[in-house]
Amino acid sequence: MAEITARVNGIALACDVTGAGDALLLIHGHPFDRSMWRPQVAEIGTGGTRGRGCRVIAPDLRGLGASTVPAGPVPWPAYAQDLAALMDHLGSQQAVVAGLSMGGQVALEFCRLFPRRVRALVLASTFAQLDTPGRKKWRYELADRLEREGMAGYATEILPKMIAPRTIEEQPAVAEHVLAMMRRAPAAGAAAALRSRAERPDYTGLLPQITVPALVIVGTEDEFTPVGDAEAMHRGIPGSRLAVIDGAGHMPNLERPREFNDVLAGFLAGL
Repeated sequence: MAEITARVNGIALACDVTGAGDALLLIHGHPFDRSMWRPQVAEIGTGGTRGRGCRVIAPDLRGLGASTVPAGPVPWPAYAQDLAALMDHLGSQQAVVAGLSMGGQVALEFCRLFPRRVRALVLASTFAQLDTPGRKKWRYELADRLEREGMAGYATEILPKMIAPRTIEEQPAVAEHVLAMMRRAPAAGAAAALRSRAERPDYTGLLPQITVPALVIVGTEDEFTPVGDAEAMHRGIPGSRLAVIDGAGHMPNLERPREFNDVLAGFLAGL
């Protein structure tokens, strides 16, 4: 695995690049970083035991992980524009674009802005519609809180919603990884992402226009993006596949990595 820092759009993006072949761009959720994708990088990027190898590109979004923390607001399209510039930097014209939670919505924005650069699409634990007024208000209030208090308190209280309670009990290493990612996230970057995400467009009208192969993944225990949201995206994207992972919460790639990797590798093999 190569750890690189790419200078794009006036910022530095930290990124892991693993393997060779067709590009697979993995977009992490909020408030996480690229280490979220370790089980997929290890399996898919190396060829693993369940599918062909890919050139796996796993960046930290601007303001999160080891990437530059912006001063001031971040326009929502900037996250997708950064990724397109990163692909240019790495010499990749197209990629299978995969995102989880906020990363899934960034993937949809990437589809909106750069449809010809998307070879296929993977949407995990995410939703296409706008926030309800209550959820939008919550994002702004949480952004203010994170700037005042930092990440520690929020990370501890939100953990049982990020992953299923059963995961916390049975897989303490996974719980610690998720907690550590949230605690070390830069508060300013996490707050900027919350405000930016609150102003994203409605993607429900985009879904029928997606003509590339698409896979929608969700965990049965996901409190943030329940199965109904995944089913709505599946119905909206022509010819898409839906995978429901039993027992997983909002982060099925970490909670049930074998099942998640099987589904992802099978999808990639069929392209």
